[in-house]
Amino acid sequence: MKPVALFRGLILLVAVAAALALLASGPGYRLGLWPFRVGINLVRWSAYLGIAGALLALLALVIPRTRAGGQRTLGVALLVAGVTAGITGYWASRAYSVPRIHDISTDTENPPPLVATLPLRKGAENTATYGGPKLAAEQKQGYPDIKPLELALPPQAAFERARSVAQQMGWQIVAADAAAGRLEATDRTLWFGFRDDIVVRVAAAGSGSRIDVRSVSRVGRSDIGTNAKRIRSFLEKLGA
Repeated sequence: MKPVALFRGLILLVAVAAALALLASGPGYRLGLWPFRVGINLVRWSAYLGIAGALLALLALVIPRTRAGGQRTLGVALLVAGVTAGITGYWASRAYSVPRIHDISTDTENPPPLVATLPLRKGAENTATYGGPKLAAEQKQGYPDIKPLELALPPQAAFERARSVAQQMGWQIVAADAAAGRLEATDRTLWFGFRDDIVVRVAAAGSGSRIDVRSVSRVGRSDIGTNAKRIRSFLEKLGA
């Protein structure tokens, strides 16, 4: 094989390796093939390889000697590497745009405690104990919109509505105590399938009800905004 063709083949190999690392990262963790940190590192390396593959493909397309007769190979490499770099770049931008926290609550002074889901967190990297004023300050700065929801419904009706919304969102209900106004559930992230635990608290507030929600990740220092997004979506559907 000529050196130029070998160079083009190497560029394509880098691009394919980037895509394969990304495609394997989440499913591999879901299947129990490796710890979540290995999956995260695969995403990181897919980003590095994607950027390198895209740059090399662009460089090769610009140079007439390396481009001649290999436009299709280089085009495929550029597309694969570019898409991979774009996906990982989007995830990175999300991670850097939010605080590095994983425990979000609408009530940071008296956050609803996890009870029924505690046994499911056995061996989890993250504690279920709330992080106190420091965590509350980070949340307030990063997610100032996360606040309790008040409904013009009696607590019993509000609770049933909350349970219905949780089911619509695909949460796995772990416990539902209408008398205590307490619902606990788990949810999974899309790509890695990380399990997060959720508690919904419904309490009387005047002639209506106040709903508080807390969502806590089991692993990872940062949830890249997942828990806040989940709470936002739940409260929007509940208040609609």
